[in-house]
Amino acid sequence: MTGIRIGYARVSTAEQDLTAQHDGLLALGVQAEHIYVDHGLTGTSRARPGLREAMAAVRRGDTLVVTKLDRLARSLPDARDIADELTAKGVALSLGGSVYDPTDPVGRLLFNVLSMVAEFEADLIRMRTREGMAVARAKGRLRGKQPKLSASQRRHLLTLHQAGEHTQAELAELFSVSRTTIYREIQRGSALTPTV
Repeated sequence: MTGIRIGYARVSTAEQDLTAQHDGLLALGVQAEHIYVDHGLTGTSRARPGLREAMAAVRRGDTLVVTKLDRLARSLPDARDIADELTAKGVALSLGGSVYDPTDPVGRLLFNVLSMVAEFEADLIRMRTREGMAVARAKGRLRGKQPKLSASQRRHLLTLHQAGEHTQAELAELFSVSRTTIYREIQRGSALTPTV
């Protein structure tokens, strides 16, 4: 196809680097201003602003370019839906330089196999994460979100609040926390205080 090459890159966490994908897209003929990215978003969800922008940018005759299929989708149904949407728009899909041809049975087979591998990898990651969290929880290393204030700070906060000399904003500044935290602690404290 002779249209514009639109690139898409994605990393699952904000700490990961897009340089390799960005350089790969440039090497595949995508101009830097035509690269759309998503940071910190999983490939199992279609709710990705960068992908939405890339899909909106492509027109008939263009090519959507990704370095690997798992950057585009991590589930077989999503990969098929995206490929079908591109095909309906008359847009080609390039996976690491190989153009996916939906009319070629072998091309469809390879695309489905790659999609299943991407989905399998995502399932393995989820399983390992759950196992790691279970081990950490068993060893007492995973305790959830810790309170912003210690028990003594909470008691002091409730004493000051009951005295009625400070606003919640002043208490938040005094304890170096947000007003939401102050509000939550006051609600918790009043729920624990017995009514007479």
